[in-house]
Amino acid sequence: MIDIIIYHNPDCGTSRNTLALIRNAGIEPHVVEYLKTPPSRALLEQLIERAGITPRELLREKGTPYAEFGLGDESLTDRALVDAMMAHPILINRPLVVSPLGVKLCRPSEAVLDILPARQLGAFAKEDGEQVVDAGGNRVQA
Repeated sequence: MIDIIIYHNPDCGTSRNTLALIRNAGIEPHVVEYLKTPPSRALLEQLIERAGITPRELLREKGTPYAEFGLGDESLTDRALVDAMMAHPILINRPLVVSPLGVKLCRPSEAVLDILPARQLGAFAKEDGEQVVDAGGNRVQA
């Protein structure tokens, strides 16, 4: 059994495509709808570190109170940015995927292929029709 966790927002097309790619590898992940069940601060900080990104790189601008809270201010500390994400989980970009091969913010969705320990079982196209995996289960190069 391969243990994969996806921090998911079902209203996000990128998140839905990432979940579908995981399932296309024959893996049923643990799905955490992080807007309903946000990670603890310690877990969020651990995910950021393991993904090799900064809190600013995990911060979501589109469809969030990012501008309203002045989060574009480059002088804000990592701690302040994590504070904002803890207070308003919608500011956490998605999807974050945890696998035995690492943690990754999967934007674009096909970035998940880099950390899936199983091969794709067949062709896959995103919701918008973009072909990501061919019939042989191989990644299509853009």
